Amino acid sequence: MLLLLLATAVLLAAWAFWWEPGRLVLRRADLEVPGWPEGEETRIALIADLHVGSPRNGRDNLRRVVRRVNETLPDLVLIAGDLTIDNVVGGRFVPPEEIAEDLAALDARYGVFAVLGNHDRWLSAERVEKALSGAGITVLDNRGRRARVRNHDVWIAGVADFWTGHPSIDDALDGARPGEPVIVVTHNPDIFPEVPPRASLTLAGHTHGGQVLIPFVGPGITPSRFGDRYAAGHVVEDGRHLFVTTGVGTSRLGVRFLVPPEVVALRLTRCESCESPPE
Repeated sequence: MLLLLLATAVLLAAWAFWWEPGRLVLRRADLEVPGWPEGEETRIALIADLHVGSPRNGRDNLRRVVRRVNETLPDLVLIAGDLTIDNVVGGRFVPPEEIAEDLAALDARYGVFAVLGNHDRWLSAERVEKALSGAGITVLDNRGRRARVRNHDVWIAGVADFWTGHPSIDDALDGARPGEPVIVVTHNPDIFPEVPPRASLTLAGHTHGGQVLIPFVGPGITPSRFGDRYAAGHVVEDGRHLFVTTGVGTSRLGVRFLVPPEVVALRLTRCESCESPPE
């Protein structure tokens, strides 16, 4: 019995510390959201928490992420922060300039947009933003940008990180026209209760899905004031829609269990039964 327990422990450790952090899955989700243009189908690739340099997650893996994103033929690529990582057990620091060099290969028909995460800000918001901008990626820090997607305009509202960035939803929405579809992109989903109903969808990362999913219990430690309420996936509250990705890398401890690294491919269409967002 003791040998069986030891063997099981070794297998679980190998799974959590070696095999699963090196995986990469493609998660597809079809979302019907309020206020989206009628008859319009929009493909969005969402990635977050790249944490390049964390265990089993170097630049080779980042290039694999980029290839997987490009294979989805996205209209838009949205990056929800935390490209960098430092002081991680078993990893190494990768400069944001090198990360941006690989991200420059992202191919989206109507643009690549990013917000910064808490780790990016702890390193240097200015340095990370400069690197991304140099790679042709539009960084939205409490500001928005209009993207022409096929026959309709979409307002991409980037809200600064809830922990470290003095978030201002009002600033991010400033410039959006009445009735214009709005996607809010932010790092930490804790801001979601403050997002107004006029946003069709909010996208975030940060939680890593807890990194460890304990069967019959739930996610491990989720860095959120709401516990596991916004740990991962599609959440609908009061008619407002949120999608949280579990991310790619790891933070502090390079372990994942039943929460594999992911690239998210979203297909947005109009929700006919939903109330239209207020203007």
